Amino acid sequence: MDKKLKECGEKLRKLVSDVQGAPYPGNLENELYMIWYEHIQKTAIECFEFLDENIPQEDDDPVNF
Repeated sequence: MDKKLKECGEKLRKLVSDVQGAPYPGNLENELYMIWYEHIQKTAIECFEFLDENIPQEDDDPVNF
């Protein structure tokens, strides 16, 4: 498997795992939820940066932000 594709898969697995482990935010001031939220944001940013650097979007990609 291509090294970049393998790294992408690992990052996406980590992101999905982190999302699945989300605490229920009965109150958004909950410290556990805030810690999780900061962690998941960091992981998501790492995934997007990896995708931007290694898998360029096509002009006809429907998800162009």
